[in-house]
Amino acid sequence: MSDRELDAAGITDPALRAAYRHCRALNARHGKTYFLATRLLPVEHRPAVHALYGFARWADDIVDSLDPGAGADARVRALTRLQDELGRGLRRGESREPVVRALADTARRYAIDHAHFRDFMTAMRSDLVVTAYPTYADLRAYMHGSAAVIGLEMLPVLGTVVPRQEAAPYAAALGVAFQLSNFLRDVGEDLDRGRVYLPADLLAGHGVDRELLVWSRATGHRDRRITAALAEFEALTRGVYRSAVPGIELLEPVARPCIRTAAVLYGGILDAVARDGYAVLHRRSVVPRRRRAVVAADGLVRVAAARLRARTAPGHRPPAGARPLPAAAPSPAAVRSAEEVA
Repeated sequence: MSDRELDAAGITDPALRAAYRHCRALNARHGKTYFLATRLLPVEHRPAVHALYGFARWADDIVDSLDPGAGADARVRALTRLQDELGRGLRRGESREPVVRALADTARRYAIDHAHFRDFMTAMRSDLVVTAYPTYADLRAYMHGSAAVIGLEMLPVLGTVVPRQEAAPYAAALGVAFQLSNFLRDVGEDLDRGRVYLPADLLAGHGVDRELLVWSRATGHRDRRITAALAEFEALTRGVYRSAVPGIELLEPVARPCIRTAAVLYGGILDAVARDGYAVLHRRSVVPRRRRAVVAADGLVRVAAARLRARTAPGHRPPAGARPLPAAAPSPAAVRSAEEVA
């Protein structure tokens, strides 16, 4: 993390600065889509976002480890240690664990409800024992802790132009939409871990069960029933995006380009899956680097426009739901700059 970001956020303690840098490195390595979008936030807000996502990534890595030496018991112990350290860190405001130290500081600075972190850890624990979800309602209950709370944690950092509780349902829905996109992309990898996140009743409606998925994954053979089920899951996910995206206009104007860019990039995962013929059991669909760069460059233009409006109208807040001014097409130079981090 650059000294400029830490200085802008007022983070001066050397150990704390190191903790935030650690979180940023985790995101840069594992969460390229959201890391790219985060670069569009005002510099003073970026460390907090890295802390929130760094902690989530750390816990997720414990749960999803494919290391043969990381058996179920070892993962339970590691997750318990992390949860205990989280509790102490939130109470004391500091921790020996870098991700917890940064998270505790962010929670204090932005008065983030600690219940969100507890709900997240409950979802992570369920991943150690739950391997399937009978219905979409069951999956949504799990995703409250694994995805919706991430959106709720972000709201105090991003800021809103309406009372926060009014924006909360949209933020939660967008977090769910992001995770559903990942579930569709990662069907094969999750199956290797023994988990199926696609609702069993949705699969059964197309004549698909776990055994058929395992067969397709193992043999490399396609099946039209699986393709149809994946297409329905994609349509379901797009519906969640449609319900969530209007909430972007409830955020502070300078935060909107970041979240809009994240929504477009995560939505691009669905496009990539469809373009690949729903072959997610056999290969990982990715958003092309050039496409990520163009979207990021458009975000840079929108950021510049939002900051210009903020400077030329001190104290002015556009009404909730106001449409942003049209952004100019990103220049080739802006695209090249965005490609460096895409």
